[in-house]
Amino acid sequence: MQNQNQNDGAGTGRRYVALLRGINVGGRNKLPMRELAAMFVEAGCEDVRTYIQSGNVVFRAPPGLVDGLRARITEAIADSHGFRIPIVMRTASDFDRIVRDNPFLAAGADPAKLHVGFLAAAPAPARLVRLDSDRSPPDAFEVRDREVFLHFPAGVARSKLDNAYFDRTLDTVCTIRNWRTVCRLHEMASGD
Repeated sequence: MQNQNQNDGAGTGRRYVALLRGINVGGRNKLPMRELAAMFVEAGCEDVRTYIQSGNVVFRAPPGLVDGLRARITEAIADSHGFRIPIVMRTASDFDRIVRDNPFLAAGADPAKLHVGFLAAAPAPARLVRLDSDRSPPDAFEVRDREVFLHFPAGVARSKLDNAYFDRTLDTVCTIRNWRTVCRLHEMASGD
């Protein structure tokens, strides 16, 4: 399911993907995608589109606008809805790399069992060594730059590899998307 909201811009600027964490989950932090898209348009973004209800926004913007966009959208949500949520951003070319370089997909894993954790910042090497590869067997993960590639052979529901674990251990913000969503956002950011 995809919502589309566009302004009348000509589609100038680079394509980006904003990943909001913790909205419209379990009846909490409700935020209609139409309102979210309007916040991005009001902030100066173009060709704004959302994907499903969990806070995925694909848009165009000049790089100078993107620098302060997370803070601006966070404030707009706090002002209009009374809650603050983390936002992680990636470029369309970041998504090209992510889709191309998934180590579990390359090893033949079932795509339905794959997820990606998007980190707000690349973790410090001292933080990476704190990760426990045996925390949640048979689950597996690999950190590459600002992504955590995840394989959940038994499903994600009981995994101990969640946002809170990666936030705390890596000292950054993590938001996780399933592989199907990652691929759809990649298609949208590529112009499809």
